Formats: sequence, C-alpha cells, structure tokens
Amino acid sequence: MIKYNFNKKAASILTAVTISCTVWSAAPVLADTEVQKYTNTDFAMDTVVSETLYTTGEDINTEIGNKLREIESGLLSWTDEDSQIAKLNASAGETTEVSEELAGYLARIEQLASDSDGAFDPTLGKVIRLWDIDGEDPHVPETSELDALLKDVGYQKVTLDGNKVTLAEDTTLDLGAVGKGIGCDVISDFLKDQKEVEGMILNLGGSSVFAYGHKPDDSPWKVAVTDPRDTEGDYLGVITLEGGEFLSTSGDYEKYFMEDGKRYHHILDPKTGYPVWNGLDSVTVICDSGLLADGLSTACFVLGREDALKLLEKYNAEAAFVDEDKNVYLTDGLKDRFELMKNTYTVKDAE
Repeated sequence: MIKYNFNKKAASILTAVTISCTVWSAAPVLADTEVQKYTNTDFAMDTVVSETLYTTGEDINTEIGNKLREIESGLLSWTDEDSQIAKLNASAGETTEVSEELAGYLARIEQLASDSDGAFDPTLGKVIRLWDIDGEDPHVPETSELDALLKDVGYQKVTLDGNKVTLAEDTTLDLGAVGKGIGCDVISDFLKDQKEVEGMILNLGGSSVFAYGHKPDDSPWKVAVTDPRDTEGDYLGVITLEGGEFLSTSGDYEKYFMEDGKRYHHILDPKTGYPVWNGLDSVTVICDSGLLADGLSTACFVLGREDALKLLEKYNAEAAFVDEDKNVYLTDGLKDRFELMKNTYTVKDAE
C-alpha cells in the first residue's frame, strides 16, 4: 500500500507551495504610496499558509497566523478537548450551548447540507477516522464496519435552536471540510477593520485561497490550479480572482492511498461511506464566502458535474471541474477568468 498526503508533502517544500498556489505581479511598490509588501510562510490548520500583504501599516502576517491557530484550537478541532466542537461531540445526546459565532457557522452548514441533499455532510467524523486516510493506518474498512457507523451519520441528526445545539447520541461533528474556509472568513472580517491594509492574498495549503482588496499597481490576483495528476510538476491553469472572492479546491489527489491499483481518497460519499468514484479528479469553486467555497467544492465533487450545476447556481458560485479524461469544464463566469497551462487538457463548457 502506498500512502499520499498532498498537504503534508507541501510542508517540506514551502517555496514551491507558495509559487504553485499563488501567482502575483513582481512589479515594485511605488515609494510615494508608502505601501509596503510583506510575505510570510506559516503553518496553521494542519497545512502550509502563504501570506502576501500590502499595507501602509505594520506587518500583521504573524497575527493572522495566530488567529488561524486560535480558530482551530478554540472552535473547530475535534482532537483538542477545549474546542467547542470537541465539547459538542463529547456531549452527544444532550443539548449544548455554543458561541454565537459557531452557531452561525452551523446554521450555514446545515443549510448547505440540506441544499446538497446530503452530499455535503458534517457528521462523517467517525467514518473518516475509520478509514484513517490521513493517519498512521490508512486501510479499507470492512463493509460491516462502515454500515455500523453510517447509522449515526446524517446532517438531520444535528438540531439547532439559536445557539443551543443537540447532537443525536453517537453522532460526531467534523468540520474539516469547511475549516480552512472558515479560517479565511475570519481573516476577511479581521482585515475589514485594518484600515491600513490595501490588499492581501491568503493561501491555506493550496486548497483554500482568499483575495482581499487590491495590489498597489491594480494588477489582478491570480491563483494557480494544481494538475490533479501532476501535483509536483506544471500547473493545470491560472484563475483570476477579484478582491473579496474565495477559492476552494477538492480533489482525489490531496490525501489518498493506493491499494491493488485503486485510489482510495478522503472525499467520502455520506450515503455509502466509500470514496467518491464518479470520474472527477478535482473541483474548484469560487464564491464570496470561504465556508461556502470550501463546502461547495466537496458537495460538487460528491454530486458530480451535472448534478452540481443547480447547487452552484443557487449559491451564485462558479466552478471548474477536472475529470479523468483530462477535460476541464468551466461554468459561464469562469470562461474569461481561466487560463489553461497544460496542452494535455481540453477546456469545455460545464453547462
């Protein structure tokens, strides 16, 4: 068995990750604007974080990294017993009061789960742990093991009443599929209060990217998209982002293991408990929310291209679907914003 983890491999090649995830202009900052450019590479939310900041004030990149770690340890982590999610899981079967912040996230998550007919489901935690694709013992579980856990899976097993949350007994919440997106949302809100900041691009491991404001020279924010079958080589293409937009990619190349020639990856079908095999290699989503970009990329991967289009339309989101036949399907809003960089792929209309 051969195991792969795209995010952890990236941690050992920080420079390559920064270049591969984000492309920006090398034009010098004009002295009379007093805008300074600060770059930083950090580690938070279990991934490499690349930060490029344009500001007339101080370098706040370190503070941004600290905020990402705080949101993980205080709110989202299922392993840190002091986090709100860990406490919720520990009190499954009872009603727990959570912060207004977490209650707001859970309400949006519940809506997305409902709108996607369960393709996105935040209660897969125990099934994810059983596969252990990102751990020390990745393996194919017995069907009986999966069936035993699937009875406790289902977004309907989470009840919200304001900031009071009730999990059905033996149900486990895991917000890993939206965690980086939530991190981007937190930083977006933080930057809105930093009047000296002109612009920033924040990149969490290549799978979640956020563009804020603008560059001093008004050149566009450009983000490189990984070729899902050439993760350490040339990039598939480049997407132009506007300030205030979030990009998220879900793919079968990020965390997986190979067994008997079959790829077992981390994007699981909530109905079966098995990895999704529908001909897609990756889905990249762009919209105005980090949480939604993250969740939609997972939901769209599970649904498949044709069924995902209505969901994208409902959320006013754009997407690029990459399939195993080396086709790149673009929604209408991406056709003028995507630049193909690999002649082995063909660009087609998604609709």
